Order: sequence, then C-alpha cells, then structure tokens
Amino acid sequence: MKLLIQRARRASVTVEGETIGAIDRGLVIFVCAEPGDSVEDVDFLARKAVALRIFSDTEGKMNLALGDIDGEILAVSQFTLAARWRKGNRPGFSDAAPPEEGLALFNRFVETLRDTGVTVATGRFGADMQVELINDGPVTLWLDGRNPV
Repeated sequence: MKLLIQRARRASVTVEGETIGAIDRGLVIFVCAEPGDSVEDVDFLARKAVALRIFSDTEGKMNLALGDIDGEILAVSQFTLAARWRKGNRPGFSDAAPPEEGLALFNRFVETLRDTGVTVATGRFGADMQVELINDGPVTLWLDGRNPV
C-alpha cells in the first residue's frame, strides 16, 4: 500500500458537483492499494499515519500528532500512485490492486483509521473526484509499505 499524506488546513472532495467529504485541520491521505497488500500492512499504515508527529507545537517544531490537535482525515483512493512511467510516456497502472481488492483494502484502511477515534471523511472509490485542499506548510509525506525508509 502506498500513501501520500498532506498536512492540510482544510480540504474537500466533490463528485458530480456535490461535496461528499470535507475536513478542517488535519490530513489528506491519498491511498493506493497494491496486489498482495495484507490486512496487517493496511492496519500498520493506518495507525502510523495517525501517529505521525507532523504538526507544529508552540515552539514551531513538528512534534504533535493528529490526536494532539484534534485533527481530521480526508482519505481518498488514488490508484494512480501505482503508476509505472519509465517506459513510454503514458503511465501504466498494472501495479495497482484490481478494483474489488482495492475497494476492500481502502475500506479496511478507513475502518482502522476510525477505530483510532479520528474523524474520517472519504471520497468515493472509483469516481472522478475533484479534491481541494489548502496544504499546510507545505508538509507532504510518502509512505510506501513495501519500501519503508
């Protein structure tokens, strides 16, 4: 599983002109499930995202986690994070999980986030979504469950 996490002042996702998810201060997490991702992988990354100390304390140091600031999460499925781009100019997405598997893993990810007590809004899996966000910092992190650093 791959996550692109952005610290946000606010964010929303719209489908067909209707806002279906919105948050105030917190994280926007773009989520890409890959074939072979396990429930343990998904749960680990969800808990890690919530625990990351990437919000500023009173001294301006990134020392606070989502719960410390009473933050929220907007989780958006995004298979394009699995893009293969080296060969040719049109990216391929064969490294993304098939839709049925991707949906199950995305739903598990959201469920695990919610189990931590965090408020979670979502996009709509497989839909053409418009995501608006005010990036805070900017702070953007890449978490790759297969290549942790």
